[in-house]
Amino acid sequence: MEQTSPSGPIELRKKGHACVRLSKGGRTLVIDPGGFSEPDAAVGAEAVLVTHEHPDHFDEGRLRAALDASPGAEIWTLRSVAERVSAAFPGRVHTVGHGDTFSAAGFEVEVHGELHAVIHPDIPRITNVGYLVDGALFHPGDAFTHPGREVDTLLLPLQAPWNKMSEVVDYVREVAPRRAYPVHDGLINEQGHAVYGRNLGPQGAGIAPTEYAVLRPGDRVTL
Repeated sequence: MEQTSPSGPIELRKKGHACVRLSKGGRTLVIDPGGFSEPDAAVGAEAVLVTHEHPDHFDEGRLRAALDASPGAEIWTLRSVAERVSAAFPGRVHTVGHGDTFSAAGFEVEVHGELHAVIHPDIPRITNVGYLVDGALFHPGDAFTHPGREVDTLLLPLQAPWNKMSEVVDYVREVAPRRAYPVHDGLINEQGHAVYGRNLGPQGAGIAPTEYAVLRPGDRVTL
């Protein structure tokens, strides 16, 4: 099931928490540069994708600074985020929703999903979208969305107020990617990663044949 980008390999660089930088052919796309990631996570990117409005995924001040520093940079996001920044950057903020497709920084992107996972029945659900990049890498944001097609690399929301281990395992099994890298892990220490790793491995519930590996902020892999 191995898939590659239609126009060459992608370098993935893990940033803090739910943020990643994707580079290909000298162009860079960033997903979810929020308040739990590095302050400069989006600086220098040609395109930024934001899955939803929660501050660990969307930091308005940092995003505005990144767009000010790169006049050609653009944002693709759902309406709740776009409404907060579009007036300051006319023509550079694009509103997207489930089923949309677009090109950004040389990457082909599909939008999947509509709602954030349930945190608690008493907490209103907000909108959330996931992004399938070059038909190979999927970032679901804060939801266990299945994009309805094969996924080579899954960015797995590992720990959150809205999930539990059994759901994490079942989600990986359902999507069945060739490999999974955890994101949404900004609140986990090394001991926590070890616990999750054991439960995702054959000594726990297991997610084989999916390959699972932890990336620390700054780590790079080629997809």
